[in-house]
Amino acid sequence: MVGVAVGLGNVWRFPYMMGSYGGSAFLIIYLIFTVLFAFPALVTEISLGKMSGKGTIAAYASIFGDRFGKGLGYLLVAVVTIAGSYYAVVVANVWYSAFFSIVEGFSPESSVQYQEALGSSVLQYAFTTLLIIVSLTVVYLGLKKGIERISMIIMPLFVLAMLYMIIHAWMLPGAIDQVRAFLSPDFDSVGSTEIFAALGQAFFSVGLGGTFVIVYSGYIAESSQIPRIAIFTCLGDLGSSVLVSLFLVPAILVFGLEMNAGPSLIFNTLPALFETLPAGRFIGSLFLVSLSLVAFLSLIAAFQVPLSSLKINSFSKKKMIVGFGMLQILLTLPSAFYPEIIGTLDLIFGSGMQVFGSMMAIVGVWWGVKNKGYLELLFKNPSGLFATISKFWLRWAIPTTLFAVLIGYLYENFL
Repeated sequence: MVGVAVGLGNVWRFPYMMGSYGGSAFLIIYLIFTVLFAFPALVTEISLGKMSGKGTIAAYASIFGDRFGKGLGYLLVAVVTIAGSYYAVVVANVWYSAFFSIVEGFSPESSVQYQEALGSSVLQYAFTTLLIIVSLTVVYLGLKKGIERISMIIMPLFVLAMLYMIIHAWMLPGAIDQVRAFLSPDFDSVGSTEIFAALGQAFFSVGLGGTFVIVYSGYIAESSQIPRIAIFTCLGDLGSSVLVSLFLVPAILVFGLEMNAGPSLIFNTLPALFETLPAGRFIGSLFLVSLSLVAFLSLIAAFQVPLSSLKINSFSKKKMIVGFGMLQILLTLPSAFYPEIIGTLDLIFGSGMQVFGSMMAIVGVWWGVKNKGYLELLFKNPSGLFATISKFWLRWAIPTTLFAVLIGYLYENFL
């Protein structure tokens, strides 16, 4: 579950969202949303996935009925499929960064070459196609042989490289003063769009949306404690976002880069930082290789969701994977050749639809089935005070808040 949550949502998405939507004010709102809303929503989705055990479509059918539930499930599977197409392009860029750093290293000349190569749509599409093929091969091998084995190897390397980079970034001239100024939040600049972006990031980062978590929770053992899993998943995700910010924010500010550069932010920042690092080529390559594999895990999750949820009896697993792969290769074309649309797609599918999907899971679990089985699954004393307060929060406070944020965003931007 941590392997699904920790990925480009922390390293690629979180920094550029924070820079584009309010800076340190965004950070504070994001932390509040994670604790008060994302964590309870994660507990709900894990419970739904564990209870149904059959993927997104079957899960929603179990709480809303076949007609509406299956329609909603198919919609959310389509959302993940579309999101996976532009996400694959971003992951391919990370893969190319790792490959380029190993071959060329980091220097002003190589940075120029890297930016020129990154601007090649044909090269981006070729790397993305290769990545899709490799990812679906791992999906074909299965969770135990594929995802868990990779996670156990790369997560420690990823954390060690980040710790080294944090120490160096804070030793850059003027870094502490720059960060101190950045951490003075300006809440006057925060509107419904910034609040919506922070909420979307909180949900996106831990994998909420009625899809990823539900599918992966179907593999959880009967003896597993759901609140404990949710706590460690949120802590791992929050810790990763904070660690990434601790080296990226000082580096961005010291090098005079723009925090609001959008989805290209880390691809402009990392080469400049690695260039100044002692043993920068080795550390940079280690970090980018680790990051590419961490991102790879998240992409596998994005592919696993529709493949686990769509069951067509006349198609074997191999045929399903091949057909899905061909569809993804086709869907990546717009993002590979027009990367400027990725930010817009990410706000729609990565924020809006993630929040909507999770909101529907919460409504369905705590209203659709009259709580049958879920209180007993989560609480030792389902009629106790803590369970009663939690039930009220999940039934009323979270859906109302999510709905209000969504309406506020739509009103400000489209009405």
